Amino acid sequence: MRFSPAGDPGTPDARSATRYLVWLAGRRPLLFGGAIALGVTWMVAQALMPAAIGRAVDAGLAHRDPDALVRWGLVLLGLGVVQAVTGILRHRCAVHNWLGAAYRTVQVTVDATNRLGAALPRRVAAGEVVSIGTADIEHIGSAIDITARGTGAVVAIATVAVILLTASLPLGLVVVLGVPLLMALVALLIRPLHRQQAAYRESTGELTARAGDIVSGLRVLRGVGGEPVLGARYREQSQALRANGLRVARVESLIQAAQILLPGVFVVLVTWLGARFALRGEISAGQLVSFYGYTAFLVSPLRNLTEAADKLTRGHVAARRVVRLLRLAPEFTDPARPVAVPEGPGELVDVRSGLVLRPGRLTALAATAPEDAAEIADRLGRYADGDVTLHGVPLRDVALATVRERILVADNDAQLFSGTLRTELDPHDRGDRRAVEAALVAASATDIVEALPGGLDGPVAERGREFSGGQRQRLRLARALVADPEALILVEPTSAVDAHTEARIADRLAAARRGRTTLVCTTSPLVLGRAEHVVFVEDGKVVAEGRHDELLAAEPRYRATVSREEDR
Repeated sequence: MRFSPAGDPGTPDARSATRYLVWLAGRRPLLFGGAIALGVTWMVAQALMPAAIGRAVDAGLAHRDPDALVRWGLVLLGLGVVQAVTGILRHRCAVHNWLGAAYRTVQVTVDATNRLGAALPRRVAAGEVVSIGTADIEHIGSAIDITARGTGAVVAIATVAVILLTASLPLGLVVVLGVPLLMALVALLIRPLHRQQAAYRESTGELTARAGDIVSGLRVLRGVGGEPVLGARYREQSQALRANGLRVARVESLIQAAQILLPGVFVVLVTWLGARFALRGEISAGQLVSFYGYTAFLVSPLRNLTEAADKLTRGHVAARRVVRLLRLAPEFTDPARPVAVPEGPGELVDVRSGLVLRPGRLTALAATAPEDAAEIADRLGRYADGDVTLHGVPLRDVALATVRERILVADNDAQLFSGTLRTELDPHDRGDRRAVEAALVAASATDIVEALPGGLDGPVAERGREFSGGQRQRLRLARALVADPEALILVEPTSAVDAHTEARIADRLAAARRGRTTLVCTTSPLVLGRAEHVVFVEDGKVVAEGRHDELLAAEPRYRATVSREEDR
């Protein structure tokens, strides 16, 4: 069954991964900006602590001034309080930003899949969408989260460089020149990591899609003996994915090592230089203590910078996958100026085939080729382009939401979803219990509800795997009847049920749809015999119309098509 698309949660920029990340950050500018401001304050407060300690040593201890010692001690306490408060608030903002970016990505992904509609399975593998909702959102959220700490690290390093330049020009130059050098060395590892992560992400999506295909078709594979072959192919692809993962891990391990080794080397260098300057009397004892503090402090912002480079790279790779999905355009879009359709039932006409559906009538369509019937159904529901009119208004000129609301196409490709059976049959909660029960009776599906633990409130597994093919078909029919659209197009609604059940459905369908326009695409004599009007299609064109018994007597081609159904 095909439903209308969901509402638009936003308008992300799908031109590039970077623009998409910027769009996410701009969705909550106050929270994002607040996190950066708090991150800067948090880091700078830490950066100023060694300076306060150095001043306490020089002004208080060296000169034996208790007042100065108390004063700089209070300054140090104040910096500690500022660091604690801003650290807590920064973390809270960072968590909000992480969750906002991750779940906003889920929203735009769901919106994109709804926008693609029936074209989604032909354009995107199921594993691709699943991977976005599991792995990619974590990397995107982390990329937005790390910006606060990364910005704070940059400002803190700049603050330390200014202080060191004021106290000692050589030490300041070591920081000013050393930090860009360290980041350049990390960047050499980031580029291969970017490539390896992209390849690994591709392999993950492909393997997830293959796993889904195998699970959904396991019964068929066992029936034809294809399970060992598909299992061997899956293992081969899984080993290839493992190899890709090892390549990614190899580069990641080098980055993790660089996060410790490079800042450590930098700290040792600054400490050594500071000690030499203190021995030569170029800096005071307090300044030496502050330099030791700076060397210990610089480990944190330098590691934050390398972590930011890593997470931003991962987020960029993940955002590229999202952008690729967002760039996919649906096959059909709303016209520039939608035309209103008169209220109430009206004639639904397919010009190409010559089919005319009279309002309020149960019509059956029998085609010599089943694909012709499916194509007509797709055109009537605007899932394929064609000259179709409702109330004389071309569907091309009508908003898609209006078409989906008034015309429902139910075929055997529709899926059952997990949840309670009541929610499955009435996903929009439009009908009451009596309407749901009436639809179940019309679809001859009451026995399914009685056998299900919990009845209508019983759980339905993914894709309704606990039901047989005939049971799923009857539940899909009941769901279509509960929706109660103005025009209902049913494609082979009884092909998987036995003759007795099919006869009951045929007897009850007309009463269930009384006053509504209904088209049943079928070659079953049981259904055709109970239709108010039968249309016979050959080579995609209507060649005969009438009641079932009239066509049997007057149209040999119709009789031959229906007889094959009877002989089956």
